[in-house]
Formats: sequence, structure tokens, C-alpha cells
Amino acid sequence: MDHAVAVARKAGEVVRDAVRDDRKVMTKSSAVDLVTQTDQKVEQLIIQSVKEKFPEHRFIGEESVAAGESCILTDDPTWIIDPIDGTTNFVHTTTGGHLSR
Repeated sequence: MDHAVAVARKAGEVVRDAVRDDRKVMTKSSAVDLVTQTDQKVEQLIIQSVKEKFPEHRFIGEESVAAGESCILTDDPTWIIDPIDGTTNFVHTTTGGHLSR
């Protein structure tokens, strides 16, 4: 649990820093299904940090699956990752409501 909290704090720093900068916004399956570079960066940070400590753990990440990675459940410990819950609100906070593509 301590490691998960430490990783969450690091991820929070990435998100907080992103609020200060204008971020590139992309769409996934539709015009209202958004993903930012920050979503992708946070997901990778979480996966890499946890893998270092727990190499036997598996991951299902919202952005990885949306990019085509398979979603396979096994008996191994598995982390389900939604890097920024509320990406649309995050986009409007960081861009003032203006989407750049």
C-alpha cells in the first residue's frame, strides 16, 4: 500500500504540473472520448513504477487498451488504471475549453 500511495503522489505531481501548461488533446473512439499526453504519461509512470517493485503484477490501462493493447485477465495481481478520471474536465481546466489537435 505504501508503494501505491507513493506512486499516486508522483502521478499527482505530473497532473498538477500539466494544469499549468497547455496540453495536446486527442480523441479516441469519438469526438467526446478524449485523451491527453498527461493521461498517457501518468499511465506509463504508474506501470513502470509498480513493475519495478512488483514485476509479477499485470496491468490493464485505459489508454493502453484504447491504443490497441490486449486486455487479458489472469490469476496474477492486476492493476486497473484510469490515469485521469475525468479527462474532459481536466482538458477544460488546462486549455480553457479550447481543444488543440
